[in-house]
Amino acid sequence: MNANQRFAISVHALTLLASSSDPLTSEMIASSVDTNPVVIRRTMASLREHGLVESKSGAKGGWRLLREPKEIGLCEVYRSLDEVNVLAVHSHPNKHCPIGGNISGVLRSVFEDAQSEMEKALGNYTVADILNDVRRKANQ
Repeated sequence: MNANQRFAISVHALTLLASSSDPLTSEMIASSVDTNPVVIRRTMASLREHGLVESKSGAKGGWRLLREPKEIGLCEVYRSLDEVNVLAVHSHPNKHCPIGGNISGVLRSVFEDAQSEMEKALGNYTVADILNDVRRKANQ
């Protein structure tokens, strides 16, 4: 699964957890995301490693947030994926071509600027913001 989908699934799962006072199972989260619980367990394991969620096994177990939704920034969620470069330069341009021989350096610079701006924009939002927007949209 690519980083874009993992990010969206991570934000979806965290928003769902923020909306519930009770822990949620991987199956419950998977139902909302419309994916397999295994995908959710992998996603949540990464979020757990970065201190955003915890899990508890047993009859009353499940996933829950470790911090308040307003304290979880989307840039932090994005960085928890450990795949922080959405834009990547293709690996084997023709070095003998005037374009191919120079495109990587030029694109790398452009992509670094774009990455920085994206992370800056994500830094303006929290899980609480997403939950508020989702609730507002649901009530329209």
